[in-house]
Amino acid sequence: MNNGDKNIIANVIDPEEARVAILEEGHLVELFAERMWERQRAGEIYKARIDNVLPGINAAFVNLGEGRNAFLYLDDAKNVNVKPNGEIVVQVTKVARKDKGPRVTARISLPGRYVVLLPCAREVGVSRRIDDAREKERLKGLAKQSVPPGFGIIIRTAAAGIGGETLKGEIDELLSLWQEIMDLAAKMPTPSLLYRDTGLLGRVLRDELDERVSRIVVDDPDHHEQVLDYVAKYANQTHPTVELYSKNIPIFEYFDIEREISAILERKLWLTSGGFLIIDQAEAMTVIDVNTGKYVGTSDLRHTILETNIEAAKEIARQLRLRAIGGIVIVDFIDMDYSEDKQKLLDCLEELFREDRHKSKVYGVTKLGLVEITRKRSRPDLKTYMTRPCPFCSTKGWVLKEDVVAMDIKRFMRKVILSSRTEALILEAHPSIACYIGEIFLSQWVEELGRAIFIVGSKDLAWDKYRIEFQGALDQALYKINLLEEEGDLVVYRAHRP
Repeated sequence: MNNGDKNIIANVIDPEEARVAILEEGHLVELFAERMWERQRAGEIYKARIDNVLPGINAAFVNLGEGRNAFLYLDDAKNVNVKPNGEIVVQVTKVARKDKGPRVTARISLPGRYVVLLPCAREVGVSRRIDDAREKERLKGLAKQSVPPGFGIIIRTAAAGIGGETLKGEIDELLSLWQEIMDLAAKMPTPSLLYRDTGLLGRVLRDELDERVSRIVVDDPDHHEQVLDYVAKYANQTHPTVELYSKNIPIFEYFDIEREISAILERKLWLTSGGFLIIDQAEAMTVIDVNTGKYVGTSDLRHTILETNIEAAKEIARQLRLRAIGGIVIVDFIDMDYSEDKQKLLDCLEELFREDRHKSKVYGVTKLGLVEITRKRSRPDLKTYMTRPCPFCSTKGWVLKEDVVAMDIKRFMRKVILSSRTEALILEAHPSIACYIGEIFLSQWVEELGRAIFIVGSKDLAWDKYRIEFQGALDQALYKINLLEEEGDLVVYRAHRP
């Protein structure tokens, strides 16, 4: 891997979960993940029923058909008559998280590679990343010629330099899609799902494929073919190599991504210089403390502090993107006595967040040395996605979610199976994890992996720890399992073909 390149690594072989990693200079900078069984996903469009309207908070709760009712600000439905038991077409903008239901809007947007179509709107906007004023005006003119009255359009960064025919072609595709959605809404019952956006890998390619991407690696043959088609259609200026990964080692383990994912959940993060960050995520905001740690500098205290703060700023920008942290972020930088040093730090932060796809704003340094950053929350942060309150310590700590541990176990078992001709596996895990796998996934895994699998709940193992107790012939595995069940101390979950 060329460390100067941007690479997209897709772990999409498992039907339960898709994960896509963005690597820059050989390091993980962004991770996208999606569970296939989640009730609602961002971008989905529903024909919903309005359950109740709350004028006091200028909002309504709407029924999408399953899960918690969705929250709708009335300002996001100004052109719709919102009344109890009424029908409304809405789009999910934020998925459910913790104890909050999803958030929806009646301002529908249909994203393509080059444009975003806005039904029931009129504005024509251009991405702020397109700097050339002439190019902006050219694209605006082309869009206005292609969009019928009553529709708005946002021109995306990827549209820079494309021809009018290409732009019109995509706009026509999105207009046809919107008509299909409206036709469905007219005949489907309430509530109903009307439209589901392209899968996770497709969305990442749509947003992340640019001239810097030199390599895309996918571990599933069907998705590999889809990526080849997408690249052939859209990667006009640069053609990244598209590879099908087929090694026995799981793809994220091979590219050392699993290790970096583990570090995402750590509270303490060491900097290269020897300084470190403490990252504390709470519901209302994220607080980051910067420390010099082991770093003693090379000249004087002033430069040591400035150098540590600048290094910390770079890592903070990366961590907010990597951990998908949004909302209010307060950073306690090391105190600086000189106004010019404070300005250098602010200039550095402004430059770093200018490249962030999600709208961010950096505020000045206070007398206490604090910097406030706001970043648009586009999806659940990875800590929320991967962890839950600890069931053993009155919710003061956290543990990995059961499904996160389960998928780690599945990837481990696949590696073992691909490396041997074993007929059966006996795996030990914490009783709660064993129960979760046994009740939800086990039969499906046996069909998919083609092996007999026995999961044994062991109180000796920590929540996220597991081990292979046996691999070999099925008759030997059954003999061992029968002995364990006779002892009566362990709960065994079994699934194997007759």
